[in-house]
Amino acid sequence: MNFANKISTFRILTVPFFVATLIYYRSPEKEFLRFLALGIFILGVISDAVDGYIARKSRERSPAGLILDPLGDKLLLMSGFICLCLIKEFKLRFPLWVSLIVISRDTIILLGAIVIFIVKQNINILPTRWGKLTTASQMLAIISVLLQLSFAFIFWWLAVVFTLVSGIDYIRRGLNILYAPTNSGDSG
Repeated sequence: MNFANKISTFRILTVPFFVATLIYYRSPEKEFLRFLALGIFILGVISDAVDGYIARKSRERSPAGLILDPLGDKLLLMSGFICLCLIKEFKLRFPLWVSLIVISRDTIILLGAIVIFIVKQNINILPTRWGKLTTASQMLAIISVLLQLSFAFIFWWLAVVFTLVSGIDYIRRGLNILYAPTNSGDSG
């Protein structure tokens, strides 16, 4: 396991602590938990950037890293959208439809990747510019809600737009891969 994968694993292990701080948050008597959740989340965001940088710089891309890095991102982001939608103690929360769009996109991408792997016995779907913008906008949306910013809706609308655009792009790319001719080596 290379260093970048260890950072991704660390990010995955922070998710239960992030969720716990949100579940036990009560305003105003346990306001510190909201800031602790924010700190854990920002640590996750920084670790995402660091592990990506290390993997690119040292050329330590590995099959485990192709799973661990996006898994860490998805677990952190999905838990944030779910908790910050459902936990009533937060005055400012994500509307249910925002969380459903984010979760639906990731579920569709995951199911599509499984289908491609079953059919093609291989999968090599790399993140796109749209996917990276989606992740960044979703991270900003969660941070803005954790900070309880009155204009947080701007960030979640931005996240929704990027989520939809990247979802459509990944579906298009996945269908192209799924229906591309297979090189079987047969000549006749």
